Amino acid sequence: MPYRTLDDIDVAGKRVIVRVDINVPIKDGKVTDATRIDRVVPTIRELAEKGAQVILLAHFGRPKGQIVSDMSLAPVAGPLSKALGRPVLFASDCIGQVAQAAVQSLHDGEVVLLENTRFHAGEEKNDKDFANNLAELGEIYVNDAFSAAHRAHASTEGIAHLLPSVAGRGMQAELDALAKALSNPARPLVAVVGGAKISSKLDLLGNLVQRADCLVIGGGMANTFLAALGKPVGASLCEHDLGETARDIMDKAKAAGCEVLLPYHVVVAREFKANTPSKSIPIDAIAAGDMILDVGIEAIGDIIARFENAKTIVWNGPLGAFEIAPFDAGTVAAANAAAKLTKAGRLLSVAGGGDTVAALNQAGVAGDFSYVSTAGGAFLEWLEGKELPGVKALETA
Repeated sequence: MPYRTLDDIDVAGKRVIVRVDINVPIKDGKVTDATRIDRVVPTIRELAEKGAQVILLAHFGRPKGQIVSDMSLAPVAGPLSKALGRPVLFASDCIGQVAQAAVQSLHDGEVVLLENTRFHAGEEKNDKDFANNLAELGEIYVNDAFSAAHRAHASTEGIAHLLPSVAGRGMQAELDALAKALSNPARPLVAVVGGAKISSKLDLLGNLVQRADCLVIGGGMANTFLAALGKPVGASLCEHDLGETARDIMDKAKAAGCEVLLPYHVVVAREFKANTPSKSIPIDAIAAGDMILDVGIEAIGDIIARFENAKTIVWNGPLGAFEIAPFDAGTVAAANAAAKLTKAGRLLSVAGGGDTVAALNQAGVAGDFSYVSTAGGAFLEWLEGKELPGVKALETA
């Protein structure tokens, strides 16, 4: 991809603005999940060790241009400092005299975290004056927030046109992984798409059938495809009004030479609660009151067989109602199979999306996949084939 990285710049003695995503969950003033903090540590540490004066920009929550005390980044400075193993100063604004004073006080190798960029309305409006005020604080811009790259905001897109701009290590790793998985994949490429509804993933499905060799569909959305083919789905979650859309997606897949794999063997129950009586049956055996809550034993075998023949897997969405046992079995079994093949060097596996990450963590295999994206919306838009403003700005900077 035509973007520069930290390898292409000299940062010693220079003020380097780094856009990070540390929008982490906080309860009672304490960070409860530091995953996103851990992801930005390599870039910050490398810059500091190379003698840069590191200035961190980030958003937190959705204050909509207002100062909201509960959305201050102040509680994140401590955990970030601990993760880095060096002090992180905090400034109570990201522009103006407060920010300027904080930046001017920095010595080489020191780090300052500026207050929530979204406390200013100019951030989400990608206001030129606000972007200029941010840019004045530094000499180089590094974007290490792929998860915010789908937003054309001042700190993710506008500023990249005002300073020499490069990708941080996290951004670089994400772009490299996605390029290998989707732009120029080793084939066969198997795409796994799960989740509740087709309506939330129309663009994703439309893009993947043009790129993948096999599209595995699970979760509630599989029921809509099955119903569109005239199969019984009982009392299952199903968007019956999207039957024509489902058939259209399958027609496009056929024209593109992409196999669509649906679960013709399913796990059903009469109610959705933990450890309720359930059974694994062929789709044609479903009764009126049955709810499809997971892929069945034979369907899991079909999915794993496709994995074993694949060179690349892209995964977004669980295969069943994984939050409640025993309806996590299909997702866990498939995830374990993909992880095993990845560890054996037979497969490149890239996964992303909040439910997907949670499911892989539940299966205990997230660390065994080639790459697991925490980006959420940006990951999904990339899979949909959309242009991400934050990435585009780096390519043209």
